Amino acid sequence: MNSISQYVKSALLCLFLTACLVAQDNQEWRIHDRSRPKPPVVTPGTTGTQDKAGTAPSDAVVLFDGSNLDAWQNFQDEPAGWNIVGDYMEVSKGGGSIRTRQGFGDCQLHVEWCIPKGIKDKGQDAGNSGVYLMQKYEVQVLNSYGNTTYADGQAASLYGQFPPDVNSSRPEGQWQTYDIIFRRPRFDGNGDLISPATITVIHNGVLVHNNRELFGPTEWQERPAHSAHPDRLPIMLQDHGNPTRFRNIWIRDLEPGFSDTELVFSDNQRKRYLGKYQRGGGNSHFIIKEELGQFAMYFDNTFKYNIYPESESKFFAKKVDAQIDFDMNDNGKITNLTLYMGGGTYPAKKVE
Repeated sequence: MNSISQYVKSALLCLFLTACLVAQDNQEWRIHDRSRPKPPVVTPGTTGTQDKAGTAPSDAVVLFDGSNLDAWQNFQDEPAGWNIVGDYMEVSKGGGSIRTRQGFGDCQLHVEWCIPKGIKDKGQDAGNSGVYLMQKYEVQVLNSYGNTTYADGQAASLYGQFPPDVNSSRPEGQWQTYDIIFRRPRFDGNGDLISPATITVIHNGVLVHNNRELFGPTEWQERPAHSAHPDRLPIMLQDHGNPTRFRNIWIRDLEPGFSDTELVFSDNQRKRYLGKYQRGGGNSHFIIKEELGQFAMYFDNTFKYNIYPESESKFFAKKVDAQIDFDMNDNGKITNLTLYMGGGTYPAKKVE
C-alpha cells in the first residue's frame, strides 16, 4: 500500500470521528443554557429609498453597488456589457443576459429593480426581465402596475409556474425590491431528486410566495421536471430586449460549508481539467472526472473526493485538507498537477 492510500484511509477515519463530534454538538440544549454558543454578530444593511439605494449587511457578498460590474460576465465568459448610470446598471441593447462569476446554492438574495418611465409596450413587452436563481429558476421582472398579462408571467411570478399571491407592484419609474430565500434542489448520487427547489419571495415588503416548491427549471410554455445539476450555479439577470434597471444587489450564502471564492467555469473551461494524471513511473495515478456537473478526483480508481475551484489553477477538497495545483502552458492547456495533502507533495503528469 502506498503512502497516499494510507493517508486517505486515515483521512476517512478522521472524517467519521468529526461527524460524531458534530452530532454531539447538535444535541438538544437545556433551556437557557448559558454555555450554548451565541450567534455571530452581523451588522444590518440600510433600507433604500426611491432616490438612494440601500446597503448590504456585513456578511453579504455584494454583487452590485453601483461602482462596477466585476462580479458579472456574459455567456461568452467576457466582461458584462450592461451600462452603469449613477448607482444602477441598465440592460444595454444587444448586451445579452449576464450572470455572476461565482456560483451559489441556498441563499438569501436582495435585488432592487426599476422599469423606466415611458415604456409604451404592454403585456410581456413592458419592461420584461428576470432574476434567475442558479440560472434556472426565474422570478419574473415586469411592469405589472396596471399592465395586464397572464398571471404566471406578471411581476414576482415564478415564471410559468406560480403567480404571486398578491400584486404588490409599484408604477413604472419607481424602484421595487425583491427579497428572495432560495433552497436548491437535492439529488442523490444517481442524480435522482431527493427534494425540489423551494423559494420565498417578498416583493416591496409584501410576502408573495411562502416556501413554494418548484416543479423544476423555468421554461417558456413548458414545465420540465428537476434534473441533476451542480450544487452551485450563477445568479442570472435576463436581457429580454427592454432597458430594465437594477441596483443594490447582494447575496447571503446559506451553505457555509462552501467557499465564497468558488468559481464557475464554462463547458470548454471545465473540459481541460478532465483526464488521467500519471504519478512517476509506476501505476499510481489520479483521474479527474465530471459527475453530475461536479469535479471528482479519484486516487488509483479507489478513493474519491469532490474538488472545487478557488482559481483557474488551484482547487481544494472540503472533506480532507487537500489542495490541487494545476500547471498550464501558454495556450491554457493543463499539463501537470500537484496534490498537497497530509504534509505530502504528489506531482503527476497529464497523460490523457
